[in-house]
Amino acid sequence: MEVIRSKSNRLIKDTKKLHQKKYRKQSYLIEGWHLFDEACQAKAGIERVFILEEYVDRVVGDVPVTVVSPEILQELADSQTPQGIVAQLALPQATIPDTVTGKYLVLEDVQDPGNVGTMIRTADAAGYDAVFISDKSADIYSLKTLRSMQGSHFHLPVYRVAMEELLAQLKEQGIRILATTLSAQSIDYKEVEVTGSFALIMGNEGQGISPLVESQADDLVHISMPGQAESLNVAVAAGILLFSFI
Repeated sequence: MEVIRSKSNRLIKDTKKLHQKKYRKQSYLIEGWHLFDEACQAKAGIERVFILEEYVDRVVGDVPVTVVSPEILQELADSQTPQGIVAQLALPQATIPDTVTGKYLVLEDVQDPGNVGTMIRTADAAGYDAVFISDKSADIYSLKTLRSMQGSHFHLPVYRVAMEELLAQLKEQGIRILATTLSAQSIDYKEVEVTGSFALIMGNEGQGISPLVESQADDLVHISMPGQAESLNVAVAAGILLFSFI
């Protein structure tokens, strides 16, 4: 069995480019057995598997398998201690449905990949129907975001959108918009009764929601904090609200 050991191998060099967003036009990488198993269950379009020789028998089916040395696997992986497998998947082409109804999480310009991934994972756990992320939010197909999502993007749709267009669609279709802010106009989330379809919007870590979102929201909400902390991490706040509104 041939084992690729050279960093100058053309396949390895081309695959490593997928670490950069500008090259993730048609494919992306996942790392580790949990994400690989989730991808298999979701029939997520696995294009190729890069694997250490001792794990070859764990991969079944018609997936192309490339055996690599530990040094090459480290080149393809993002973590310090990779689990022995990296897979290349087809990038899904998600199209926003013409009609939206249900429970949605919206992320406006959330920059940190860990925050984005954690909130998508939490929305999945809470049974939300989809997640919309703005154009300026972190890329969900970076390895850091994927590690935080833990496969949740296989369970619910994640759409990248222009906020102006999304807000217009939500308003047109009568979807209640709740947005988080510490402004004087906001009320404690415990005072809000949520029924029917709605979208919960979480804003940027430093700036919060935009004036556009604030002007379009039906409800502005915050989490009252009896302690001395100035604010909550956006992913922590989202976790509280996502489960409170279901």
